Amino acid sequence: MTETSKRLRAVLIPLALAQFICSFAGSNMNVMIHDISTDLGTTVHGVQVTITIFLLVMAALMLPGGKLTDRYGRKRCFIAGLSIYGVGAVISALAPNLGVLILGNSILEGVGTALLIPPVYILATVLYPDLTTRARAFGAIMAMGGIGAAAGPLIGGLITSALSWRAAFAFQALVILAIVLLSRSITDPLPADPTRTLDVTGTILSAVGLVLLVGGIQFASHNVWVMLGLLLAGALTLLWFFRSVRDKEIIGREPLVPTTIFRNRTSNLGLITQNAQWLVLMGISFVTSVYLQVVRGYDAIQTGVIFTSATVGLLASSLSAERLARRRPQRTLVMAGFVLTVAGIVTLLVLVGAFPTPWASIPGLLLIGLGLGVMLTPSVNIVQSSFPEPLQGSISGVSRSVSNLGSALGTAIAGTILLANPAGHGFLVAMVVLAVIAMGGLVASALLPPSG
Repeated sequence: MTETSKRLRAVLIPLALAQFICSFAGSNMNVMIHDISTDLGTTVHGVQVTITIFLLVMAALMLPGGKLTDRYGRKRCFIAGLSIYGVGAVISALAPNLGVLILGNSILEGVGTALLIPPVYILATVLYPDLTTRARAFGAIMAMGGIGAAAGPLIGGLITSALSWRAAFAFQALVILAIVLLSRSITDPLPADPTRTLDVTGTILSAVGLVLLVGGIQFASHNVWVMLGLLLAGALTLLWFFRSVRDKEIIGREPLVPTTIFRNRTSNLGLITQNAQWLVLMGISFVTSVYLQVVRGYDAIQTGVIFTSATVGLLASSLSAERLARRRPQRTLVMAGFVLTVAGIVTLLVLVGAFPTPWASIPGLLLIGLGLGVMLTPSVNIVQSSFPEPLQGSISGVSRSVSNLGSALGTAIAGTILLANPAGHGFLVAMVVLAVIAMGGLVASALLPPSG
């Protein structure tokens, strides 16, 4: 192994671990819902709101997070994000009530993630210039991200059962500390540009629009008129944002995101597939976890063990990303991933409905994990590779924002459907909705260019 290869591998380890812990944070609370709600005197819905706010803060701030990497540098933003995240994890571990938990987990960890994740993908893109090696890098990063999301219930369940839910946040803080130490080997390949400005108006409009959009879905089971009002307000705010971006470019000012980003058909379709993938992944994780705990009566560790099958499937397919990229077009891989995921959802519903044993969930979750692992890496590669280095900060922010918006929507949509009728057909309806969304992702992937 050459010296350059050793250096790149040393850089890849903290980047992959960073994606792991952020994805872990988005799913591990699913198996701690009962413990947290009992300890803090809140409800399942209260914990769902905490999870959704965390995902939403990430999605809302990922655009400015990506932009700040141009001004202050990739490594500096990476370390700053890790530090904020670590503080949030400590506060969450010590939280005396739901409000403090939201501050630590939803706000600080969300802000930290928005700062540290864009540099992960920018560094992987510029350090690995050709398709095959970049596929290997993205494969490792997405594998760790997928494992964090899929294994979050298992790891969280083990920690919660052995110690407490608070120890799971202490675990996050320790991992963050390890990443900071490992990050000393990272050298920023692109110089920071202090002359770059941040579009404050665009930042506010994009964040408010996304908050209103997901907030509207949260109200679906409470007040349909409030829901529709928030959704309309969110859509109008995002329209205002895009108009603001266009107007700034016309007068020669730098917008939050250049309109060039949204004119690339391949990238746009890739972004749709990313949104659908994370929506389905986080939706299935939340809905199945709640169903197993609330309806079937399983504890945190039993629920986590059941999810191991999804983790195994996701790990197996993600780690094959480099080999698959050499043998198959990326469009084919994304399409195959959606087909496997839909097949997994159908298998899960059939077997869970027919057999009362907890093991009935395993074949379906295994297929879902395999499907998601097959397509996560090529979707990211399609989007990131569609633009040159000067636009990597912008597209990385857009890509991660779209993915995290999918995560937030998955928890909000599927969770709202399930909690409206948890003991009845809520689980069935939520999973069918997720299968339909996955089919939408399949259609988008079929429209990608054959070489993409």
